[in-house]
Amino acid sequence: MPRTPRDTAIAALTGQPPEGLVPTFELEFQLTEEFFGCQHYRGERFAGLSAAERDRQLDALAEEYIRIYDALDYCVLMETRAPDDEARLELIRKIRALAGDRYLFVCHGDATFAIPNGSGMADFAVAMVERPDELRASADRMVDAALERGRRLVGEGMDGFALCSDYCFNTGPFLRPEQFREFVTPYLARLVQGYRELGAYVIKHTDGNIMPILDDLLMGEPHALHSLDPQGNDEMDIAKIKARVGDRVCLIGGVNCGLLQTGTDEECRDNILYTLRCGMPGGRYILSTSNVAFKGMPPYRYQMLLDLRREFGDYDHPKW
Repeated sequence: MPRTPRDTAIAALTGQPPEGLVPTFELEFQLTEEFFGCQHYRGERFAGLSAAERDRQLDALAEEYIRIYDALDYCVLMETRAPDDEARLELIRKIRALAGDRYLFVCHGDATFAIPNGSGMADFAVAMVERPDELRASADRMVDAALERGRRLVGEGMDGFALCSDYCFNTGPFLRPEQFREFVTPYLARLVQGYRELGAYVIKHTDGNIMPILDDLLMGEPHALHSLDPQGNDEMDIAKIKARVGDRVCLIGGVNCGLLQTGTDEECRDNILYTLRCGMPGGRYILSTSNVAFKGMPPYRYQMLLDLRREFGDYDHPKW
């Protein structure tokens, strides 16, 4: 029996032998209007609706997700558009009623310290020196709360979580590695392990140059690492990352968003093919951009990624 998109996602996340087209998805596909004529939105569309109107909006969103994800052949459905967890769970039930177990459902689920925003950056830096115990206690509370939420979501149909706290700039982590190991690593590992104990699949996302903290990101054994951002520097080469950890974790991403936005067609094609050629061997790879398919990206550039996947991303009929 042919694998469903969900099957291909699980195979990649768990290191099963690959077959057929390399799986693909995006943490968020914002080009819905350009590709499908429907506006991309988040939970704001639900504000002020009655219960009946809310239910009709969820029905419409379920059908829209299926239409878009089937057309794009996505294997993971990262739910970002429902207004709250109650609606998110109801939406998943509606999608399953219409499409069966076709997709792997994930949603946001991080609870670790990310790069602070500009207004909080100085305060966070001071707290690390003057109030480290408070920060560690806060980190523990955040993980506890996330796992409590996760227990309910998994119990009611969620398959996994994407942990989207960003830690790195293009030049490297916001925290020095020793600071990261004090204030993030143990809590990230506990969060990932806690989700795994619930039976959830875990994708850890962060942009930027992750190489100085790569082993820390894998301490809790997430199923996958996203987004392999090559805009940082030459260290963030998918071939190097694949060689170093590709036998331990599924890799997701690597296609340079910057090139898709501003590069030449030839540069984009070369980068997509390089990413496929380096990411696919042995499996444990899911094709995606190095961030998301964001609003403003030229639609034909993203279509190029989809077309090259079909032409060169078939494990059963390799062209390399």
